[in-house]
Amino acid sequence: MKKTSTRLADGRELIYYDLADDTVRDAVDRRPLDATVTTSEIRRDELLGDSVAIASHRQGRTYHPPADECPLCPSEGDRLSEIPDSSYDVVVFENRFPSLAGDSGRCEVVCFTSDHNASFASLGERQARLVLDAWTDRTSELSHLPSVEQVFCFENRGAEIGVTLQHPHGQIYAYPFTTPRTALMLRQVAAHKEATGGENLFDAVVERERAGERVVLEGEHWVAFVPYAAHWPYEVHLYPKRRVPDLLGLDEAARAEFPRVYLELLRRFDRIFGENEPPTPYIAAWHQAPFGPLDDFDGVTRDDFALHLELFTIRRTSGKLKFLAGSESGMNVFINDVPPERAAERLREVASS
Repeated sequence: MKKTSTRLADGRELIYYDLADDTVRDAVDRRPLDATVTTSEIRRDELLGDSVAIASHRQGRTYHPPADECPLCPSEGDRLSEIPDSSYDVVVFENRFPSLAGDSGRCEVVCFTSDHNASFASLGERQARLVLDAWTDRTSELSHLPSVEQVFCFENRGAEIGVTLQHPHGQIYAYPFTTPRTALMLRQVAAHKEATGGENLFDAVVERERAGERVVLEGEHWVAFVPYAAHWPYEVHLYPKRRVPDLLGLDEAARAEFPRVYLELLRRFDRIFGENEPPTPYIAAWHQAPFGPLDDFDGVTRDDFALHLELFTIRRTSGKLKFLAGSESGMNVFINDVPPERAAERLREVASS
């Protein structure tokens, strides 16, 4: 992998990740852009104890542009985009309309391929590995920013999820705090560790799931399963078998196997509802240990956390979506119409031949 860092016309950082070590990146952003102005602010909810990002400047972000005006495609002739070069393998750049900025963190866009009509599931294994390497590199770089406590790599896929750009891409949020979901996990890990005299909760969950009926697929270094208490109609958790706190902790064997396992999962997701259905909308979310202090979680260290990816869809059946209505949105109590055991069975049924 070759990494080349440059700057866009408004001063934002852009990084090319190339498969070929001899690739030269010297294209200049020719757009007449003013310096990016953001209004990101973090406010604390006193009743719930969590944080909310207020970012009014995002109201003006690009919304469903036609394919020939896609800002994530390479620049070509007089059609100038966020990527100055005429081609790329994987590219990462600072979001022009970030939810988090400055002392409030940082947001980046990750373009998985220059092919506008592709998807992550259609990538080859070398390209998927390059994306993994880019995620890992960005996790490392962002973790050293003084305002950052947690790095979150994710992909929103599909208009049903709320995606406004159809080009295959994901995002990275570098939060200035430990997110509420991660804090809940850490509290559970701390309580389980104390109650069992030191047993790791993640290890216990993975061991139990590997012995049960909800395993979707298993490799030498990774295992994917539908969790016992799945929140979403079709939800899969992907864990490396050797517990590590973040992407940086993966060894070469796990990195080498990841593309095959993950691409198979994504392709199965697209077949859940039948070959003639539109692509399945999903969220793919990497959960990593915070880089900030863990003083609020008695006896827990970063090494107690287990890196894992959660993949889920809001489509519950053909033509129908799972909406977060009163119970979910008002009280954060999920109701799942698809039994996890049936979801796992279906994901095994649609395995690649």
